[in-house]
Amino acid sequence: MTLAGGSQSVGVLVEFGAKVNTLIVAGQWWRLITPMFLHIGFEHIVLNMITLYFVGIQLENILGRGRFLAVYLVSGIAGNLASFAFNPDALSAGASTALFGLFGIYLMMGESFSSNPYIRAMGRQFLLLVVLNIMFGFYGSVDLAGHIGGLVGGFLMGYCVGVPRVGSVPLPKRIVSTLALVFLCIMMFTLGFKN
Repeated sequence: MTLAGGSQSVGVLVEFGAKVNTLIVAGQWWRLITPMFLHIGFEHIVLNMITLYFVGIQLENILGRGRFLAVYLVSGIAGNLASFAFNPDALSAGASTALFGLFGIYLMMGESFSSNPYIRAMGRQFLLLVVLNIMFGFYGSVDLAGHIGGLVGGFLMGYCVGVPRVGSVPLPKRIVSTLALVFLCIMMFTLGFKN
């Protein structure tokens, strides 16, 4: 992207797959996936990759590689769908949608495994982090819809895939969460087309 003209150039971002609603509606559905692999400027990618490094290493050890990858990708897509539905005029890119999904997993574990003092403490820390991020999101050029969509996607994916290294998630919770996640994604996809 730097060689093509810079990752802060709107033209370059569009060419490389940023979320642009009119292009998604025109049939470029891959733009619901590719934005989580693009960043707008050097500071953006550095901040997101540092966050992914510290949160990701710990969470990958808890979830295992397959579950971690599933949560990361589905959360990113859910966040991009939320942006598509609720932030129709904005071009957006960044791993933040998927990162918020990782925060959502910690909230899910804090709710489900509150008897574990370590998990409970981590859940509280991530709840504070999420609240602060959402508050600051009102004052900048942040895709707040994308962040919240990724957060909800990660929270629900936590129930869907389970966390066997920490404890078991009851089957009814897993089924309800899977249905809720599918319903929300379809609803946001449909709403994006209406907007």
